[in-house]
Amino acid sequence: MAITATQNDGVSLNADKFSYDLVETDIEIITSGRRRIPAHSGILASGSPVLTNIIEKPRKIHSRSSKRVIKILGVPCDAVSVFVRFLYSPSLTEKEMEKYGIHLLALSHVYMVTQLKQRCTKGVGERVTAENVVDILQLARLCDAPDLCLKCMRFIHYKFKTVEQTEGWKFLQEHDPFLELDILQFIDEAESRKKRRRRHRREQNLYMQLSEAMECIEHICTEGCTLVGPSSNLDDKSTSQVKTGPCSAFSTCYGLQLLIRHFAVCKKRVDGKGCVRCKRMIQLLRLHSSICDQSESCRVPLCRQYKSRGEKDKKMVEDTKWKVLVRRVASAKAMSSLSQSKKKKSEVLLKEEAEDFIRIRNKLR
Repeated sequence: MAITATQNDGVSLNADKFSYDLVETDIEIITSGRRRIPAHSGILASGSPVLTNIIEKPRKIHSRSSKRVIKILGVPCDAVSVFVRFLYSPSLTEKEMEKYGIHLLALSHVYMVTQLKQRCTKGVGERVTAENVVDILQLARLCDAPDLCLKCMRFIHYKFKTVEQTEGWKFLQEHDPFLELDILQFIDEAESRKKRRRRHRREQNLYMQLSEAMECIEHICTEGCTLVGPSSNLDDKSTSQVKTGPCSAFSTCYGLQLLIRHFAVCKKRVDGKGCVRCKRMIQLLRLHSSICDQSESCRVPLCRQYKSRGEKDKKMVEDTKWKVLVRRVASAKAMSSLSQSKKKKSEVLLKEEAEDFIRIRNKLR
């Protein structure tokens, strides 16, 4: 990229290679190692608003040199050279990022070079290890890099036992207890969220299983399955007749059929002694009656009875937990039926496309 003179600031970038012979440099950048890096004020000002303010300030001349001097200290000389070169041509090699990424992140924050800061945030984040994560986290907080902070926090959370053994963590415990507290709070909140998600997934799985059980009960009592067929009375022994072949949810359906057959012949239930399996069946029937919106035509046994009994029983109506269970199972059932209808539609479309393809292929022959 060549540098040519302009009326505004004396330089412009318009080719592929730098040529410092065309326009004389008017800035000298001094590094910690007393290295002097010549530069052009127009280039520096266009890349950094902080450098713009420094350049525009009136200067005191202490030496014979007419060039303005800007000191960039506290970082390696080569890192400053890479930083200045980035202002001329926004490119970084992997080697430079590996070696000077942390220093360039600090420089990009101090001098407000947004493009360099974004690259350094990403590049340094890709090079986080157990040994340097604490140092990078501290720098990210100072440089206002929330994405990098979050990445470091998550890294410490996932590999806390390893990080805890490093010198950086021990130094943090001695010199920055507030940051240590923030990290421990982050880990505690992350674990709490994980537990809540696991509990939510378990609950959703339970609701989906209950929803599937409700569909299987309706299927058994209206269409029949391998062991149990439609019946208006569960005490009728005709429920043991084989009706149709296995359904799509046969594992759930088969368990319900065994439960129904037991419920139909259980002597403990008849004698009033109580039976765990019968109580489970009664709860499923009660849940079905709470969800069912076609109780008049429903063929599931005891549906109408439980519906009318529930309207009269105030305790059942006011049972908040039961209401929540009914609402969530009904929601799971609705979602399940919606996904099934979408699946059927996609299968129909695929079948039609396959038939069209075969028809076209036959015509071309």
